[in-house]
Amino acid sequence: GKVEPSEWLDSLQGEQWGYRRRARLGVKFVHKKQRVLVGFRERRKPYIAEIDNCDVLIPAVGKLIRALATMVGTLSIRDRIPQIEVAAGDNATALVFRVLSEPSTDDLELLRKFSRQHRFQIYLQSGGLDSIFALDKQDAPLAYTVFATGTRFEFGPSDFIQVNAEINNKIVKRVLEHFMLTCEHKVLDLFCGLGNFSLPLATIAKNVVGIEGDGALINGAKNNAKRNGIENANFFVANLFEDFSDFSWARQSYSAVLLDPPRAGAELVCRHIGQFKAERIIYVSCHPATLARDAGILVNEVGYRLTSAGIMDMFPHTSHVESMAIFDKQA
Repeated sequence: GKVEPSEWLDSLQGEQWGYRRRARLGVKFVHKKQRVLVGFRERRKPYIAEIDNCDVLIPAVGKLIRALATMVGTLSIRDRIPQIEVAAGDNATALVFRVLSEPSTDDLELLRKFSRQHRFQIYLQSGGLDSIFALDKQDAPLAYTVFATGTRFEFGPSDFIQVNAEINNKIVKRVLEHFMLTCEHKVLDLFCGLGNFSLPLATIAKNVVGIEGDGALINGAKNNAKRNGIENANFFVANLFEDFSDFSWARQSYSAVLLDPPRAGAELVCRHIGQFKAERIIYVSCHPATLARDAGILVNEVGYRLTSAGIMDMFPHTSHVESMAIFDKQA
């Protein structure tokens, strides 16, 4: 981006093992060996690596890879299950089995037995995300808490959440500290998801507006706001990779803007972000290349100053890194 921060923030780090609470496990029935493999796909290959455990996954799942594979091997549809999604909250862990054929009555009983034995919530998915359903009525929805404000989030097994709970808590805390909000400030949270930042920000600011392209996540954010008794957060659906200038929220001014885009970054938003007249922008990024591009736009084209930047080790033992950049409006 041809820009340098005035200050480097201390890196945020946490536990190196057992941190990952969201994952997609590949499943493959190997006919020659008459056994099921459960694990991750080999790099640039269609094969699933044979593993017995995974030390970066939460232990509730990571230590049961072999047991999970053995159980799937007893099902009549063992060759019709291509993947298992893992989603864990503070209170429970869910496994979503992608099924290409209808499970038999015996299959369902084997899944229930595995669920009871290891205290998993089991879901089945026969098609798109809207086809996911619980095998049995669950005692409680998945949930996690942002410790800095005590905000509690309920979410579905297919909803996006940050994979590392400890680092997510530290990032939210850092965002709150660096925004330095008062009850007079109005904040715009773009790519807000379930309101992971919006709702904690709303406990301090006068008003928070959250924007997200996924309608299901927006509904989740609204419901979480109600559960937490937060009335000063408003959420809207909008595709932030397309022209959003006609929306009423886009014609308002804000004290601060938070960006937390996917890997594609927020190029269009950054080119038009000046219209919000924000004094400070905090950009949380999961892809340094698009952050560099967008930082260049904010500094060299829009007129912001890169005040500080730093990294957060959201994904230990991988090549991926989460970053944060803080931009202030030039005098």
